[in-house]
Amino acid sequence: MDQPAILVLTTGGTIDKNYFDALSEYQIVDSGVPALLKEARVALPFRVVEVCRKDSLELTEEDRADIARHAAEASETRIVITHGTDTMTETAKVLAAAVPDKTIVLTGALSPARFAETDAAFNLGMAFAAAQVAPPGVYIAMSGQVFDGLRVRKDRAAGRFVGV
Repeated sequence: MDQPAILVLTTGGTIDKNYFDALSEYQIVDSGVPALLKEARVALPFRVVEVCRKDSLELTEEDRADIARHAAEASETRIVITHGTDTMTETAKVLAAAVPDKTIVLTGALSPARFAETDAAFNLGMAFAAAQVAPPGVYIAMSGQVFDGLRVRKDRAAGRFVGV
């Protein structure tokens, strides 16, 4: 039985940040998501589309509408979105209102994917798994948990997401 393809929309955020020397600030660079999926030997069909390269604190309502448009217009019904963690829940709300008939899982990282100690690969794997089995809706997959995208918040002090 063939499994449906998963669309991966990349938007930037910490998962795609890098720094070039000890004196520079982090910069969002080409997405590392395709390399992570290749390294993980993902056998499921997928395609990756870059929507933008922004820190989530810089995302505008127009950017969120563009993310939702990409999700709504896609032929795939199962979607993973890599996103910065600071405003991930805001984008989840826009997606829930605009794309009610698809399974959408947002994920990101608290440290860049290019770092040796990162949560990026694990979170991306969780998001892929959740996208395959969850019913239509919007979810956030972070730190080994899958949350209802409308009933979660980032606890900055604890450095993780918590249900509300």
